[in-house]
Amino acid sequence: MRKPDYDRRVVVTGLGVVSPVGNDVKTAWGNLVRGQSGLREITKFPVDRYEAKAAGEVRDFNPTDWMDPKAVRRSESAMWFGVAAGKQALLDSGFEITDANREEVGVVFGSGAGGQQLMIDAWVNLHEKGPRSVPPTFIANALVDSASGMLAIETGAIGHNVCIVSACATGTHSVAEAAEAIRRGDCVAIISGSTEAPLLETAHAGFTNMRGMGMPRPGEPLATVSRPFDLTRDGFVLGEGAGGLFLEDLELAKARGAKIYAEVVGYGSAADGWDMIQPIAGGTGSARAMKMALDRRGVPADEVDLINPHGTSTPLGDKREAEAIWTVFGDRAAGSRHSLAISGTKSMTGHMMGAAGAFEAFATVMSVAEQCIPPTINYRDPDPECDLWVVTEPTSMPVRYALSNNIGLGGHNGAVIFKRYDGD
Repeated sequence: MRKPDYDRRVVVTGLGVVSPVGNDVKTAWGNLVRGQSGLREITKFPVDRYEAKAAGEVRDFNPTDWMDPKAVRRSESAMWFGVAAGKQALLDSGFEITDANREEVGVVFGSGAGGQQLMIDAWVNLHEKGPRSVPPTFIANALVDSASGMLAIETGAIGHNVCIVSACATGTHSVAEAAEAIRRGDCVAIISGSTEAPLLETAHAGFTNMRGMGMPRPGEPLATVSRPFDLTRDGFVLGEGAGGLFLEDLELAKARGAKIYAEVVGYGSAADGWDMIQPIAGGTGSARAMKMALDRRGVPADEVDLINPHGTSTPLGDKREAEAIWTVFGDRAAGSRHSLAISGTKSMTGHMMGAAGAFEAFATVMSVAEQCIPPTINYRDPDPECDLWVVTEPTSMPVRYALSNNIGLGGHNGAVIFKRYDGD
């Protein structure tokens, strides 16, 4: 274990993704830039009883490409997605885990809810077939930390290993806390990210009864259901998947000639302390998290060119986040200024819950690396109460710093900032 050095620089050298818009970096990024929606009618359960029928499902995914078939049979998609995204990120980095370095490579990989399908299946077995029908393997595989544990097993990374849970901010916190762990000296490199498989009828019914699910505009296709910051937005849509980012000490990355996508330079975390569902007035918790991310390592607010927002398409949530952005960035945020771009990728993926922050960290890192901003699709009618520059076309522009922001049920707020790496 190395001594802490809070000036230690941490970079992203590997990316992985399983999502409604693609199950690898090239496909997912290409679809984001083209504004290709991954939202379709739900196929995982009958939707005839529900007014809201759309979701962002992962398609054409084979878990045995990434995990042992026996382990696949004992687990479910929250683990599968996470292991696939984490292993993709490791492969993309070109980092080789060996007996000599495996204790210095960690895993910080979260989930908002873990393997809920396994819990439901076990309950059904118990009540329909009796106690002896409940599989003894379901408990370990249904835990929220199952993906982080399996990633260590699958990759051999046996250093610092934790699972962070902060609802919809889980992925943001996981990536940022992984960077801080490297600065603390816990590891030289970490597989970070998060995963979620929330497309269960129980969850869909609960969110429907919460009156949180959105609908397309009248007469428009299902894919228009998610329209962050638009005046006509009326609720969110669920998505599933995972995002993985391989982080490492800059000096190590340079020594081995690694490709560097971006540098992790800011992190903020704050609570609303207000309500388990509704955001606090003014978005003050989110504002404090973003301000902390700027202040932690002195990122100039006027050099942040892009925000990938929480932007779930809920009427109150988007308004509160817009207020938070204005609190931190002032009138630079105004739509007429065309100074601070907003790229709402949930318009294409839906809300991937605990996986959202990791997937959106991937999108933000790619925006920095490619100097290109994916559009917010379905945005048509500006909302005066969300006065932001919501980018609606693929936009090539200089991106010096980019911030990924997420807000979780329970009032969890997280923000992480990535910087363009120019070889300095």
